[in-house]
Amino acid sequence: MASVIGSKALAPKAVVAELSRPGPYPVLRGELALVGLPGVVFTPASGTGLPAVAFGHDWLQPAARYLGLLRHLASWGIVAAAPDTQRGPVGSHRGLAQDLRTALGVVSGVRLGGTARGAAVSVDPGKLGVAGHGMGAGSAVLAAAVPAADTQVQAVGEPYWEVGHGVAVQAVATVALTDTQPSAVEAARAVHVPGMHLAFGRDLVSPPAAGAELLDKAWGGESSLRTVKKATHLGLLEGRHWSDVLLDGKGEPATRTLVRALLTGYLLHRLGGDGRYAAAFDGIVKGTEPGSG
Repeated sequence: MASVIGSKALAPKAVVAELSRPGPYPVLRGELALVGLPGVVFTPASGTGLPAVAFGHDWLQPAARYLGLLRHLASWGIVAAAPDTQRGPVGSHRGLAQDLRTALGVVSGVRLGGTARGAAVSVDPGKLGVAGHGMGAGSAVLAAAVPAADTQVQAVGEPYWEVGHGVAVQAVATVALTDTQPSAVEAARAVHVPGMHLAFGRDLVSPPAAGAELLDKAWGGESSLRTVKKATHLGLLEGRHWSDVLLDGKGEPATRTLVRALLTGYLLHRLGGDGRYAAAFDGIVKGTEPGSG
């Protein structure tokens, strides 16, 4: 784990108040498609040795419905990439997991922004995380699973993951997780890095008891669970999409604001080593209920 930058932890209320607002860094947007992977990447305008996260979308959802979240993370100094793949009705969970790892390989292995004289932005390959919403949360867990052998993880006796890219995931965050095929809950037993799991209390698509709570209990490493009490499954999403008629819930500004703050604080702490934001995942936060751990 990275060394702690801040020695005095902020109170939970202060963490949420600070990190709900955009951060201090100007933000640039780029396209992962330039290196062959459909998707977007947001970075601070400059910085070296930055943390990075690859974010997975929910079932049927375009990456465009998370642009505000990605921009917010970048404004706080976190490079944020989101593959725009596996969006069909039978999109591959394994495929999205692969794409998340590919996105991390891209942002940590190529020059981001800058000029011909050198890179304005660089990512520390030791500060990489994965996160996601719904189906994308499950795929993030698959992407983080420690391999049972040198090149693959096994679930129910069947190899389903090839590592690739030499990417070492250091932290995982899930939001309103929907289990996947193969099962993210089963794969969680092989994940030994910290995980933060946000459940949505009014989620009828993936109720906490059927998703995040099972994941938290199965997690192989340090795990924290928090329920955003009034959030529905679609609460994190931005804008409108034809798929809204198929899923319960709606976009909720309050949910988006709270998730942005909690996710930002968690990543700054776990990837950036900033102890000031520890309360983002283990403190009492209004509108949420911590899990039993």
